[in-house]
Amino acid sequence: MNTPIKKEIVDGLIAELGIQDFAKATIREVKQVAAMAEEQSGVEYIKMEMGIPGLPASRVGVDAQIRALQNGVASQYPDIQGYPELKRQASRFVKAFIGVDIQPEGCVPVVGSMQGAFTSFLICSQIDHTKDTVLFIDPGFPVQKTQVQILGTKFETFDVYDYRGERLGPKIESYLAKGNISAIVYSNPNNPSWVCLTDEELRTIGELATRYDAVVIEDLAYFAMDFRKDLSVPFQPPYQPSVANYTDNYMLLISGSKAFSYAGERIGVVCISNKLFHRHYPELADRYEGLSFGLVFSTRMLYSLSSGTSHSAQHAMAELMRAACDGEYNFRDEIKVYGERAHKLKEIFLRHGFYIVYDRDLDQPIADGFYFTIGYPGMTSGELAKELMYYGVSAICLITTGSHQEGLRVCTSFIRDHQYAQLDERMAIFAENNPR
Repeated sequence: MNTPIKKEIVDGLIAELGIQDFAKATIREVKQVAAMAEEQSGVEYIKMEMGIPGLPASRVGVDAQIRALQNGVASQYPDIQGYPELKRQASRFVKAFIGVDIQPEGCVPVVGSMQGAFTSFLICSQIDHTKDTVLFIDPGFPVQKTQVQILGTKFETFDVYDYRGERLGPKIESYLAKGNISAIVYSNPNNPSWVCLTDEELRTIGELATRYDAVVIEDLAYFAMDFRKDLSVPFQPPYQPSVANYTDNYMLLISGSKAFSYAGERIGVVCISNKLFHRHYPELADRYEGLSFGLVFSTRMLYSLSSGTSHSAQHAMAELMRAACDGEYNFRDEIKVYGERAHKLKEIFLRHGFYIVYDRDLDQPIADGFYFTIGYPGMTSGELAKELMYYGVSAICLITTGSHQEGLRVCTSFIRDHQYAQLDERMAIFAENNPR
């Protein structure tokens, strides 16, 4: 059976790297196999495994950061609670694009949402010793589970695939009723499935979080990237859906990486509800001299982790958010290409016998965006991922994201215009070699 890349090359590299089960290969391992196979074969890989922005950083941010550096901020420690103008603009941004009110004091800059998530897990693990477990609504970002493992925090997880709509509430409550859940975590839009939780589902999560006194950590890494709706007009609905409308127990992780293509500077903001920021938990107060939740988060935990967030990157983020709020900069115009790529890629895969694994948001087809999921009849995740490597296509298995479905996550960020024809040609050969 002829394939664009000899099987011996791929199989040899997988063995050389000691990967026992390709279904469980990490993103970095898949990337390494693809890079080495590309070098040995001379055949270009269509790389879909890495969730890295593939667009230039926003000029609005770059120019502001350069000005800040020229003005000398590199020599100054940033305020541990954040550059005041970024805090003010983050508060405006949340109002403009989510429609909720969070005071500037509760908008705390972090070294990317990775640090924001880690610190959020850390503080939630200390608010009540009887609540020692984090609940993940999966699939999700694999590294977040690594973070809770590093912290020694227990976690529970379920695949949302079979629990949309009215089934979501009872499923979440079955965990919360045990009394040991400190936090609920999910991304919206979702990495990797691109599922977008509806307002009713978010209402359910919020009401349960209030009833059982759990903190919701809402990861908005792909902010306003549900391209089925125009979420780009500041201070006007429709807004980015958020649990913030339905509970006071929330922390929002807003990242500069994808929405602003500013991944390299590691900048994000954790927005903590006004009530949660000022809340005093007895166990936190005993440990941290009576400080409130928000001050423990910033002046104790973030201070210990990094002594603040890159000063010049905070200036960039502040200007990005200001320009977006003032209607001078439509960040969605720069990133909507991800949705356009997904539409083209899906059409090619579907035409050659693949199917979309997470294909619907209740009664709507899934949005086109940064990620989507594919499966192939009769193949497990590991079989499909390995087989596609022979065709110069790399992607990660859904099992690594906490999904229970057989299939792969496809990322659109590195696709180039000439690769659509390549993919079409290779998937035609794939379908011929793998009749359904």
